[in-house]
Amino acid sequence: MSLENIITEAIKTAMRAKDRVALDSLRAVKSQILLIKTEAIGTEVTAEQEIAILQRMVKQRKDSYDQFTAQGRNDLAEVEDAQMKIIEQFLPKQLSAEELETEIKNIISEAGAESIKDLGKVMGVASKTLAGKSDGKSISEMAKKLLS
Repeated sequence: MSLENIITEAIKTAMRAKDRVALDSLRAVKSQILLIKTEAIGTEVTAEQEIAILQRMVKQRKDSYDQFTAQGRNDLAEVEDAQMKIIEQFLPKQLSAEELETEIKNIISEAGAESIKDLGKVMGVASKTLAGKSDGKSISEMAKKLLS
């Protein structure tokens, strides 16, 4: 079942439960999927595009959460946090720090990287291999740590 169909069913469930936060979050996801579909006229949204949409939306909410928390607007921060948790349910399981470190060590050995100068090679492979399993910032930080 495609993400769009899963989201549609989740929207129906949220409507029945009268869960306003979930409904708003899910409608935003569906809106982004439909936007991608209309831009690509007639083509289906790929799994990679779906994951990218979800990751971008989670990142936006995390950034908003951080800003609201810094400004002392906990009421708005709570809404962003709740939306972020709802959207994250549709992402693949995220790697733990230990799993991420193991994966990047494997990528470094396969790429033959030896120093921080080889970060570009490692990031190219790691970004494709770990897409959806970890965010780019975590991948970059771990790769820099291991190459230093």
